[in-house]
Amino acid sequence: MPEWLYEAGVGEQRAALIDDDGTILRARIAVDGGGPQPGLIAPARLIERDLARLDTGEDVALPRAPAGITLGAAIQVEITRAAIPEPGRPKPPRGRITDAPSRAAPTLRQRLTDAPVRELRAHEPDALEAAGWSEVLEEAITGDIAFPGGMLRLWPTPAMALFDVDGDPPLEVLAVRAATAVAAAIERHDIGGSIGIDFPTLAGREARQAVAAAIDSRLAQPFERTAVNGFGFLQIVRGRTSPSLPEILRADPVGAAARAALRHIERTPPSSPNRFRLPPAVRARITERADWIAALVQRTGRTPIFDA
Repeated sequence: MPEWLYEAGVGEQRAALIDDDGTILRARIAVDGGGPQPGLIAPARLIERDLARLDTGEDVALPRAPAGITLGAAIQVEITRAAIPEPGRPKPPRGRITDAPSRAAPTLRQRLTDAPVRELRAHEPDALEAAGWSEVLEEAITGDIAFPGGMLRLWPTPAMALFDVDGDPPLEVLAVRAATAVAAAIERHDIGGSIGIDFPTLAGREARQAVAAAIDSRLAQPFERTAVNGFGFLQIVRGRTSPSLPEILRADPVGAAARAALRHIERTPPSSPNRFRLPPAVRARITERADWIAALVQRTGRTPIFDA
C-alpha cells in the first residue's frame, strides 16, 4: 500500500508518496514563508475591483467584486491558489470574497490525507533518499526525465508546461511509452493548469488514439484533454492551486540549494566533522538566515562551520 514519507525540515516541509515498489509517485515541497496558501481565510481590504490586500500586506487577485462593495471596504478573503512564480512577473495569489471566519491554511502535513503518513527523523536512515528524492529534484531542476527508450524534456512557461518527446523508433511504441511517462511526471511534480505535449508525428488515427488512451489510463482525474492532432500535439488542462515542483525550485535556485544543504547538514552524524564547504551564494543564503542557523543548532546540538 502506498504511504507518504513526510519530513519537517529547516526552511521547508517535504513529502513523497511512495509506491509499493519503493518509487516516488508524488513529490511535494512547501517552502516556509511562501506567502498565502490555499485554504487561508483572512481579513483584507478591497483596493481595486479585482484586487484585495490582506492585513498582512500581501495582494490577492479576485474575480470582480460584487456590487455594493466599495473600494477600501473591509472584507474576508479565502485563498484559492497560491502565488505562481514567473520570470519578471510573478502571478499573485488568487482568492474569493467569503463570509466565513478567519482560519489558517492547512499545512503540507495536514494535506496528506489519501494514504498513511510516516514522519521521518534526521537520525533515522534516509528513506526519502532511498526512494530517489534527489533524482526527482534533479528532474524538476533540469527538466530531463528519462523513460524506457526515450527522454522527456520539460519547460514550465508562463502559458503552459511543455513536454517534448525524444527517443528511438518505432514511433508508435515511443509515443505510448512517452504518454505513460508524461502522466507519471505530471503527478510526480504536481503540474497543473495548461500542459502541452509534443509527441512524434503519428500517421495513423489508431496510433494517436493509443497515445490518448495511455494518458487516460495513467493520469488521475479530474482533467480535460484534446485528441492528439496530426502534428503530434496534445493538450491537457488540470486544476491548479499551487506552483509545481519545477516552478518552486527554478524560481529560487540558490534558496533550493540552501535548503537541500540544510537537510544534508542536519543529517550529518554527530561523529562526523562539523565543517561544510558550500558554493558562495548558498553559504551566504544560509548564514544570513539566523532562524535557519538557530534551528540547526537546536536540532543538531552544534553550530555548523562553513569553510570559504
